[in-house]
Amino acid sequence: MPDNIQAMAQALVDTHEAAFRSPDLPAQPRPAALSQEPVYLAALEACSRLGFIAIDAQTLAQAWLAQSQRLGSFDARLWPCDARDFGLGTGEAGKAFPSCPQQLGLYAVLPDATWVGRMAQAGVPTVQLRYKSEDSAAIAREVRAAVAAVQGTEVHLFINDHWRAAIEAGAYGVHLGQEDLDALAASDLQAIHASGLRLGVSTHGYAEMLRAHRVQPSYIALGAVFPTTLKKMATAPQGIARLAAYAKLMQRYPLVAIGGISATQFAQVLATGVGSVAVVRALVNAADPEAAAQELLALIGQG
Repeated sequence: MPDNIQAMAQALVDTHEAAFRSPDLPAQPRPAALSQEPVYLAALEACSRLGFIAIDAQTLAQAWLAQSQRLGSFDARLWPCDARDFGLGTGEAGKAFPSCPQQLGLYAVLPDATWVGRMAQAGVPTVQLRYKSEDSAAIAREVRAAVAAVQGTEVHLFINDHWRAAIEAGAYGVHLGQEDLDALAASDLQAIHASGLRLGVSTHGYAEMLRAHRVQPSYIALGAVFPTTLKKMATAPQGIARLAAYAKLMQRYPLVAIGGISATQFAQVLATGVGSVAVVRALVNAADPEAAAQELLALIGQG
């Protein structure tokens, strides 16, 4: 690598290492370069050394090049956070999913309809039914029960994955992971849109955020912020600095921070600009879930 490119890469690493790299984010193999532009090559090298996975390092390098071209100069201090530099246009008119509140507040991810009812009665404003089963009849029953459990309340109920059952039961919305989204046929996505369901999409880095933007969802989930044992993650915990950068880039959407977040971390998570914090264990593993919900609701209010 030429000396000037190496110097630019080192400047980027020196400027951003304290924020964007942690012991959980070791250096990654440098992916193949998609451009020979010096700024791109330097950013690609730096982002790999900062622990970004290959596809995110490439996405960031392209954004850094676009930023430098837009500003007319390279500045190692300016982490790319402008939607224009990531090619995030306004989206195709009429294709966006229905809107939901910008501030979804406390977001409880729950294992069954009984839990949905308990947390709805406790005043949690947004809940997700994450019901794990291969039995389609059982799934349909549980989704219907969850919808019934929030009737008469102002709770926003999202159904994880089971979008057909969500449509049939009249849920508020559905939440899909990246794998779920990729598995959908175009006709499936059109069916979800036509039903009026809100759509939430999980993301774990820059490339996945851009992928989510292409379907113009109702909200975007950002994670995992901290280590979590609930789900095997393909990426390391993102941390607060990355979460803040993601929130600034994707601010046009309601944003949900998720992954290993405890009560003691609510303030720093909310300070990044997200409008919602999702929790699982903080409620379902609590000795008194209703009391825990009140504590977390108070923290969201303070945020």
